[in-house]
Amino acid sequence: MIPNRTDRRDLKINVMNIPEEGLNIQFSKNESWSRDIFSEKEKLSYSLNRVDVSAVLKRIQETLYLEGNIQTVVEMGCSRCLESARLPINAIFKYVLTPAQAEHQEEKELCTEDLDFVYYQDDLIDLDPLVAEQIILQIPMKLLCQEDCKGLCPRCGINRNTSSCQCHEEQVDSRLAVLKKLKV
Repeated sequence: MIPNRTDRRDLKINVMNIPEEGLNIQFSKNESWSRDIFSEKEKLSYSLNRVDVSAVLKRIQETLYLEGNIQTVVEMGCSRCLESARLPINAIFKYVLTPAQAEHQEEKELCTEDLDFVYYQDDLIDLDPLVAEQIILQIPMKLLCQEDCKGLCPRCGINRNTSSCQCHEEQVDSRLAVLKKLKV
């Protein structure tokens, strides 16, 4: 039977406390967690609602295998119209955690397999950065409020999803008007 740990405030787990059969971990974090996990230098352009995580942590000697699922909703401005957009996230993740080696190896280019490896120190594993990393990886570069978002008018700034304007889109910079006469 796999032990169950719920609602952990501190997400640091001692490697020696993980039984061979594994450790079932379930916890939820509220909105303030996302503000705390990122430093003040990093301004978040999004907000997270409740974050629910369920994972299984298995140990084979000093190597750990972490598999889990993250569920949350990200709220941020639409990339086209700047209205509020919601993105539900349901992400599955896997990591292999190994002890950090004392000697520094020379820098090398990472390959795809290296991205699933995480190093831990002092027999402690901190799950906070791993969960935050997985959430960030799920957020697209440009989030849209809806697939067919029309965005803002570049001339008057009106939201084209809710209103229409009389601006003409054929406005051409007068310096480039000569190029219209060019025939290819």
